[in-house]
Amino acid sequence: MFVKVCTSFLAVKQPIKSLRKQSGLSYLHKVGQEPLKPLTLGLLLEQTVQNHGENLAVISRHQGKRMTYLQVLQQADRLAAGLIKSGHQKGDRVGLWAPNMLEWYITNMACARAGLIMVAINPSYRPREIEYCIKKVGIKGIICGHKFKNQDYYELLKMISPELSNSEPGKLKCKNLPSLKNVVTIADESLRGTYNYNDILDLADEESVKLIKSNQDSIKIDDPYNIQFTSGTTGHPKAVVISHFQLTNNGFFVGQRNELDKKHQTICVQVPLFHAFGIVITIGASVNNASTLVLPSPEYNPNKNLDALRDERCTVIHGTPTMYVDLVNVQKKKERKKYLQKLQFLEVPLLATSVQGNSVYGMSETTAVAFQSMPNDDENTSVTTVGHLQEHLEAKVVDDNDRIVPLGTPGELCIRGYISMLEYWEDQEKTKEILGSDKWLRTGDQVVLDENGYCRIVGRLKEMIIRGGENIFPKEIEDFLNTHPNIIETHVIGLPNERLGEEVCACVRVKENCTLTLEELRSFCQGQIASFKIPSALEIIESFPVTTSGKIQKFKLIEKVLSGKSKK
Repeated sequence: MFVKVCTSFLAVKQPIKSLRKQSGLSYLHKVGQEPLKPLTLGLLLEQTVQNHGENLAVISRHQGKRMTYLQVLQQADRLAAGLIKSGHQKGDRVGLWAPNMLEWYITNMACARAGLIMVAINPSYRPREIEYCIKKVGIKGIICGHKFKNQDYYELLKMISPELSNSEPGKLKCKNLPSLKNVVTIADESLRGTYNYNDILDLADEESVKLIKSNQDSIKIDDPYNIQFTSGTTGHPKAVVISHFQLTNNGFFVGQRNELDKKHQTICVQVPLFHAFGIVITIGASVNNASTLVLPSPEYNPNKNLDALRDERCTVIHGTPTMYVDLVNVQKKKERKKYLQKLQFLEVPLLATSVQGNSVYGMSETTAVAFQSMPNDDENTSVTTVGHLQEHLEAKVVDDNDRIVPLGTPGELCIRGYISMLEYWEDQEKTKEILGSDKWLRTGDQVVLDENGYCRIVGRLKEMIIRGGENIFPKEIEDFLNTHPNIIETHVIGLPNERLGEEVCACVRVKENCTLTLEELRSFCQGQIASFKIPSALEIIESFPVTTSGKIQKFKLIEKVLSGKSKK
């Protein structure tokens, strides 16, 4: 995750305190001035309720619902009790597969209060993708929406679990998905074989709710809280496991850098809640500071976001660079510039110098944020770097031989500290590849560190494509496209795109006497992979550039496509 943002040109940079460094080398240690919090998310929510229970926690505009922190805790405990009574036990994985809505927020808190591991699932996932998620981490229960855009979650689940419609709620026996026992739908109607979300709430009684409250101390701060799916060069998403301790503290220090602790803030949420951005930077920081989250719509919609900014008097807005490009364009058309001028934080470079902003760098494997702008950074620093090292962390930049390079020299960024993931779920081999026995986490990103503790991204050692804020890994798409009857070989690359940052381009070799058009390719993908992964460009390639050992040189492939020489 790499977000560029804008900072007020009137700000004055303050001296960096508590920074220890090895003279001349790219090694930094940011000593925190405040201690880490020994809290689970459930106890953090309790603490916030004790101090700010009447603060609005969530405003879901598209649902017409508002809920205070006290109401969130009460509802979460009821849902947690209902989930336990429906057959779940501490440590069970519960998938959360829905767009931005109040029930997503409540379910997340309920899982934390019950000691369940919340598995965040992209609401755009199709059957083959959700099937992989269920099998990978042994999901026992899924709480899902009903209908979203072109998604009918119930019908999609029946495609991979045909036994669902003939099962009793909570007693699913699926040959294809043996771990899955319970499906809960957030729907206005009852669907065969599932619990309705309200049914789970109704299962709770006074005694079961009391049990949830009394069991909070049995949930340890280092227990797994969340599983995030993040793809890799192997083509299959890896399951990143994050603890309560990591979420609580990364959210706290993100909030500090954003100065959420200075006064009550109302945050317009453009990002999807299932992402690390939504879970940690948005929810984690807001609960730490009793801030109010505003959900303008279930999906990204710049018009509704602008309406939310005006109607709810939002002081903060969260989003990716692409979202801000759209937001500004809509704002110009509707002459709504005045809405943006009141915002305290706006995450887009050079949008408006009157708006204070924030740059961050991180990844799912580092919980969320490792580097972030300081509150008083000047505009140039905010635009040209991804910020300063977070508190209680170490960072170093190494060469190919794992030696620390001099300051100002490019190399691979490594991070060590409380934010390093617990593991890739039950995958010791992959965990060891990124997280060594010395606890240094290798990010795979090429950076430059300066002597003041700021980081500048030079390039990506990985092949990840970032399209409109979505992380896309080519191998997963390549494996799927290679099942097309006319395709011999596929290699997916990212091409520059002014609005999205990058677009997905499929470079393919087709069988002799066969043809393939972009429309045919996109039709083949429709309904099989998430829409944001479907290529928006197609290049028919006669031969791919390779090394002497036969490895594809993707950087040369990109050059060929951009120069128009791909077919020569």
